[in-house]
Amino acid sequence: MKKYKVGYTTGVFDLFHTGHLELLKNSKNLCEYLIVGVSTDELVYQIKHKSPVIPLCERLEILSAICYVDKVIPQYSVDKLIDWNKYKFDVVFHGDDWKGSEIDLENIKKLKSYSVDFVYFDRGNHLSTSQIIMKIKNS
Repeated sequence: MKKYKVGYTTGVFDLFHTGHLELLKNSKNLCEYLIVGVSTDELVYQIKHKSPVIPLCERLEILSAICYVDKVIPQYSVDKLIDWNKYKFDVVFHGDDWKGSEIDLENIKKLKSYSVDFVYFDRGNHLSTSQIIMKIKNS
């Protein structure tokens, strides 16, 4: 039996790479059912001031095909309480680059009274999407 019943993670998942795959695999190893929120193009632009390379509909399709993922939803807001109200997840999974961020601390505060855990995974030596884009631009 796994530690959590329902897990939740979110991301842009642009230019899908092994770092994304490891996050999903590690998350699914700890929960019975994994929900993945994929940031909308508008949310990405609002937060990062840039647009994803791969459109949302294609990113949703890619995530839906991953064996570790049980449900894929568009993520319209960084406020995880909105999705918790719909899906009642027990845990939020993130890469450790999110730990201590303003958005993360706010979500922890909002979800604390619902006993939602936050689990962080080491990002390892995987290239980020931003690093991949820089490599392409520099080549």
